[in-house]
Amino acid sequence: MFSTEQACWFIRKVICWRAVASIAWAVLLLPPITAVFVILSRFSLLHPIHTTSECLSLLTSTSAIFSFILLGGVVVMVGFLNLEYYTVIPTIACSKIALFGQLLHPRQFVNSLVHCMMGLIVAWCCTVTTGDRYEMLSYVCVQSDGSSQMCLNEYHLVFLLAGAFVGFSHSLLGVIHNMNYVSFHTVQQYKYLRFKGSLPLVVKCSATQALYSIRNFIVVYFFLGHIPRAWISKTLNLHLNSSVHTLDSIAGLLDLSLLYQLWISATFLLFTWYITLLLFRIFVTEVYSFPVQSSFTEDAHLCLPKVLTDKQPMILKFLAMQDLALLSQRSPSRRCEVFSLSQPGGHPHNWNAISQECLSLLTDLTQRLVVYHDTVATNGRAKSLSAGSERKTSSETSVTSGTEDLMSPRPSVLMKTPASVFARSVVGGPQSPLTAPFTPDLDSPFASPALRRLTAPVEQCSPWYGTVQSPHIMRRAPKLWSTSTDSQGNGSPLSAASVHTSKQETSQPSLLAQFLQNRKEQTELLCANTVLQLPEASSQALFADSQAHIWALEGLSYLVQASFSEDQFGVVQTTLPSILSCMLVLQEAVDRHFKLPHASSKPVRSTSSMGDSTYKTLRFALRATLKTAIYRITTTFGDHLNAVQVSAEHRKRLQQFLEYKE
Repeated sequence: MFSTEQACWFIRKVICWRAVASIAWAVLLLPPITAVFVILSRFSLLHPIHTTSECLSLLTSTSAIFSFILLGGVVVMVGFLNLEYYTVIPTIACSKIALFGQLLHPRQFVNSLVHCMMGLIVAWCCTVTTGDRYEMLSYVCVQSDGSSQMCLNEYHLVFLLAGAFVGFSHSLLGVIHNMNYVSFHTVQQYKYLRFKGSLPLVVKCSATQALYSIRNFIVVYFFLGHIPRAWISKTLNLHLNSSVHTLDSIAGLLDLSLLYQLWISATFLLFTWYITLLLFRIFVTEVYSFPVQSSFTEDAHLCLPKVLTDKQPMILKFLAMQDLALLSQRSPSRRCEVFSLSQPGGHPHNWNAISQECLSLLTDLTQRLVVYHDTVATNGRAKSLSAGSERKTSSETSVTSGTEDLMSPRPSVLMKTPASVFARSVVGGPQSPLTAPFTPDLDSPFASPALRRLTAPVEQCSPWYGTVQSPHIMRRAPKLWSTSTDSQGNGSPLSAASVHTSKQETSQPSLLAQFLQNRKEQTELLCANTVLQLPEASSQALFADSQAHIWALEGLSYLVQASFSEDQFGVVQTTLPSILSCMLVLQEAVDRHFKLPHASSKPVRSTSSMGDSTYKTLRFALRATLKTAIYRITTTFGDHLNAVQVSAEHRKRLQQFLEYKE
């Protein structure tokens, strides 16, 4: 085991510097973006030269420089929040109640509050640069009796409240659309080309979202605008000008100039934040090349085999899998290092570590699919499951293996899934029966009662204690717990609970407990049969981390293909049966999954949000990659695969691939 400093070396030396670089570029782009905003907010077609000179003088004024400093601080804060909240595995809520729970999480509350404050600061900077009637919060007004006094400038107040509202809306939409999700592009491009290609989408999303946010703000201010106006007036001892229409009226909100300025300011706010987010995604997902092996022992934790097998940050795990997929395709020299033998000893440590980790990932996904299919088969529909928690431990793998024996053929070589392959935090202990990416937070008040019963420990007096809980074994339960007398009498099974009758009588639940339990079951049934469920979400959550599995399939298949001509020592041939069996078992599980309802329906890709929705189609990409990987191996080896020792059913499936019938 390496120390904590060695385990976080990638975050400290790579990710943090990449985040700093993205923030620096966002700050450098702030002056030209602000200049465009000033021109759009103050330009007049009737006086183009005059307004142009006004804009130039405004951009060089002291107030504008101070606004640049504040806007730069906001951009830095947005970049820091991106670094704090980003994830490579999206958190998918499988029901509307779970989504509501995410929105009410204390961590999300703090995030929303920070975004409100930043939106307020940006709105104030917009009022300074826009000028005219929006610049100051108070002004000198003349009352009907001829006296002058300080009055509240409601236009300035509306600007500030709109900025806070847009910031709050942006924070909520970030949870709904998974804007903190960072995906990896299939096609590798230079950073400049990626930024240039995504710029039109950023402009479109900013303008569209600003329009919707301002519309919602106007509705809210129309009904509730008098509350902040009265509070600000009383707090600052400002009067209201009775000769001017209030802006929470129809006449006040029909001011087209005000609506345009609000929309332009909201677009500017969202554009600067989206640009910061886009640059962060581009820099963080840049390809990183890991050394395959090192001559120095102290640098062993930097090498690709060690990075893949150790518990590391998720971004490091994904970048390592991406590097494996790329070296298997494009780097013959690095492939030779993978196939090389250790000196002294002559052991293929590099290949063993890489292949075992890839096979463990694929086996883990297979077992999750089997468990999910059993859940759907026994209950008629999937449970409300949530993504983004804890992987399955090795002790759970042994439990699930019995189910895999019943549902699908096992690989010829036993493959053990390591504990917490992609663990972010230890939640639920080593006996947690669910696996990510659909493990809920059981401590949350929004957790489903059915999930609490699923995760409850099995009592020793239960017939399922120490056995595999599978629907196939449940049908044989009467044979395990029945007696000849009972079977001959009425044919009903005698449960294990009847053996301990005295214990049951002493621990009978009260009437209140039974009543509450019935109400919980009725509520659960109501939620399962209403629109609270999101049908496709459970399938999306199941494949939320499948990008790593896609790279594992590509890396293994390309390495096996290259070994046909490059593997001088035959290190790949020893694990070829395991690789083929693992891929064929996974394909069978994936094919069965796509026969379930809602699993084969492709979601419509949204083009009006900066949220990355590629995770919604990962299951389709995995299915295509899996079939391509098997074809890549069978096409390369051809009839030589007849000499590989696999089961009869797997040999039959391989023959279909060899004959191009799959």
